[in-house]
Amino acid sequence: MINNTMKLRRIKTSELTTIGMLSAVCVVLGLTGYGFIPLPGAKATIMHIPVIIGSIIGGPMVGMTIGFIFGIFSIMQNITTPNILSFAFINPLVSVLPRVLIGLTSYYVYKLSYIKKDSVRIGLATIVGSLTNTFGVLTMVYVLYAAKFAASKGIDPSIAAKTIYGIAIINGVPEAIIATVITIPVIIAIKKIKRR
Repeated sequence: MINNTMKLRRIKTSELTTIGMLSAVCVVLGLTGYGFIPLPGAKATIMHIPVIIGSIIGGPMVGMTIGFIFGIFSIMQNITTPNILSFAFINPLVSVLPRVLIGLTSYYVYKLSYIKKDSVRIGLATIVGSLTNTFGVLTMVYVLYAAKFAASKGIDPSIAAKTIYGIAIINGVPEAIIATVITIPVIIAIKKIKRR
């Protein structure tokens, strides 16, 4: 009984430590600007990577909690340093919900995959988690604010969907590739350390 209680407490402490460290990484990436990689015609984000890492090494609740903190930080950032799309990003359905779902999709793609090679499973889970972020956020922008988005960009509302999903593809593909290149070695290294 005592051993089970100690084991349970150790797991909770480990999860809290993972959540704290990876959430701090998200916030530092956002505050310093290192969470954004300039590309020709786009700006890729890597701020979702700690959420994916947390979900794969700590489970869905860890990933979802880090995603929640990432989302709340996104809202605060859009309140304190607004831009032309801040009207959308102060809504938790745009900023928080998709980020929470990253933890869920990444974990279950990794856990339920039949692929034996761990690095491929991590890569697949990372791609799905990254696309959950990109398409989740932009789908919510489209569903809730298509007309307002079109007005802010100075485009006809009839091409709002085309523009939003064009952004999703332009940003989403490089983000998924960058996330995969970073996440695979990091998770493999963490797993090796944990096995010692």
